[in-house]
Amino acid sequence: MSRLSVDTRPALHAQHDHALDNLRFIRETMERAGQFTAVPGWGLVAMGLTALATAAVTSHERESAWWLMTWLLEAALALLIGALAIAHKTRANGQPFRSGPNRRFAFGFTPPMVAGAVLTVALFRAGAAQLLPGAWLLLFGAAVTSGGAFSVRIVPVMGFSFLALGAAALVAPAAWGDGFMAAGFGGLLVIFGLLIARRYGG
Repeated sequence: MSRLSVDTRPALHAQHDHALDNLRFIRETMERAGQFTAVPGWGLVAMGLTALATAAVTSHERESAWWLMTWLLEAALALLIGALAIAHKTRANGQPFRSGPNRRFAFGFTPPMVAGAVLTVALFRAGAAQLLPGAWLLLFGAAVTSGGAFSVRIVPVMGFSFLALGAAALVAPAAWGDGFMAAGFGGLLVIFGLLIARRYGG
């Protein structure tokens, strides 16, 4: 009986080590999956460049319906660029478009964006279009921060940068609105896009 227990002890140790190796592999795989960069770097750069061009076009037409429509078209274009860039990056990484990290990012990102759409209509109808740049920057920052909680560290950092810029825009003179839009949706997206492309791939 003692010989049997001595003989089986190495096998038990081997099984224990194998189980630990499996747990370590699962943990490392989950950590890599949780750090998926949901927003691709070069996609952010492209979005930032289109925003800079839009800010240059609208800088002399503040608070008009034309100004609002131009920025809404820019937002639609940016969303299209972002979606295509996400699809390209997930495909390049061998992941399905509806992978877990993508879904978690979308669930965190979408509610603040919906709130932004509702507030856009309400503020413009109330004659408070001068508040839109700050509100858009704040809500985009909230969306990126919320979605970025399931991504690599630099993504929520970008979100907090938008939050700070949006808060500054709300207390700054209304005439500076397009400048804040250019700094946020243009400058910040280009800067963080380049950083993400360099560190985590395009």
